[in-house]
Amino acid sequence: MKSQLIVITLALATTLTSFPAKAQTVCKVTDPTGTLLNLRKSPNGQIIGTIKNDTEVYIYEIVHDEKNRLWAKVGFEGRVWGWAFREFISCYQH
Repeated sequence: MKSQLIVITLALATTLTSFPAKAQTVCKVTDPTGTLLNLRKSPNGQIIGTIKNDTEVYIYEIVHDEKNRLWAKVGFEGRVWGWAFREFISCYQH
């Protein structure tokens, strides 16, 4: 029984550590302009929605655009909403 517990614990540890660290961090929209933050279909792409300040989001991916600006793929509870300008999102460990 003891060896089975170790295997299960190791499998769980491997699963948790292999999951992207970015998805473990909770973030909030903090647009200093006070306006709604645009959500886009792709980095710097078509606007598909907006998010208001203080909305909690998870960052699932971060990329640079052709001007070297950071964009974050954001969502919450497993649902991806779109891409937002990373500069207007503040994060903390959850």
